[in-house]
Amino acid sequence: MTDARLRRGRGSLAVSFFVQGVTFALLVTRIPGIQDRYGISDALLPAFLAAVPILAGVASVATEKVVARVGPAVVLRWAQPVVLLALLGVGAGTELWEAAVALGLFGLAVGALDASMNMLGVSLQRAYGRSIMLGFHASYSLGGIAGASLAWVGAHWHLSLFVSYLPVVALLLPVAFVGSRWYGAGEHRPVEKDAGESGGSRVAFALLLPLCLVMTFAYIGDSTVSNWSAKYLQDVLGSSEELATVPYNAYMVTTLLGRAVGDFGVRKLGAATVVRCGAVLAALGFAVVAVAPGAWAGIAGFTVLGLGLSVIVPQTFAAAGRLFPGASDAAVARLNVFNYVGFLVGSPLVGALGDAWSYRGAMLVPMVLVLVTVVYATSFGSREARYGGGHERPRTVDVG
Repeated sequence: MTDARLRRGRGSLAVSFFVQGVTFALLVTRIPGIQDRYGISDALLPAFLAAVPILAGVASVATEKVVARVGPAVVLRWAQPVVLLALLGVGAGTELWEAAVALGLFGLAVGALDASMNMLGVSLQRAYGRSIMLGFHASYSLGGIAGASLAWVGAHWHLSLFVSYLPVVALLLPVAFVGSRWYGAGEHRPVEKDAGESGGSRVAFALLLPLCLVMTFAYIGDSTVSNWSAKYLQDVLGSSEELATVPYNAYMVTTLLGRAVGDFGVRKLGAATVVRCGAVLAALGFAVVAVAPGAWAGIAGFTVLGLGLSVIVPQTFAAAGRLFPGASDAAVARLNVFNYVGFLVGSPLVGALGDAWSYRGAMLVPMVLVLVTVVYATSFGSREARYGGGHERPRTVDVG
């Protein structure tokens, strides 16, 4: 395979990550507008929001079976346009059932998209023979910042959801579809499993379990920031409404910065060291938030959090690919489910603890959970592990 083909594949996949970052940010940052458009009550809103990650998890599991027949490039080529059109559908409807259908379709397509994108990222990293996974997720973070900015413009100018979404979808849909012709660069077909991987799904899950826990804990931390940072700053630290919007933006910017330089750190220090440092830094950020005497100290804590959490999720996907070099697509699909588990658990967990105890105390729970990642860091392999996969098997925690 030529270097030019690999570069095209890497560039087109980075564009796909960027497009998904824009799309997802446009959905989640306009939730109040969606609620108003369809008259969704506060009591019913959590059910609508929970349905998206639940359906995404179901689709991620199904994607494992589909890619065994057609490959992840084909799945991604068709899933991304569906996600974009589902977003447009969310903005176009007027009836409650139309919102349910559009959000359900969005969730199913996102599950297939997330799984296939990361499968291709793992395959390209193997083809390159060095860490490039964080760069793809940096593109996603950049897209998230762009999407959130576009959502702010739409809200500021009181544009309808459809008017806000239509030009974005009209621009990104052809870009993603044209770029999809190069998704297959670096794509591999599953090879015969070695003895360590042939014990069936039970053995595979036992080996994958530490990474599943890491993924869950990372997304509990991420959902805590996305769902509670503004409320925490305003209600607990006494900030203004305007200042309360700053922590999430700062978190997104430092997430982008951490991922932009993270691959260099992995190449120099190894994945396990980078993940350990990220976990400790994220835990420190939560600790600062929990004890912050004022708004600016809280913002500093959320900023540190972004740097720490930024490296964990991409390296967890990469570690799954190294752990199962002959079945990386299946490993990534199963691991991706725990992305949604963490998202579903995180926000209700912090909210329940905040109401029953205190929101300062609630911030200590994701702090402890993300710190547990240090225990499982050996699952990410040694510094000398080759990214081509299969030459050195990463050490794993014995979970029976």
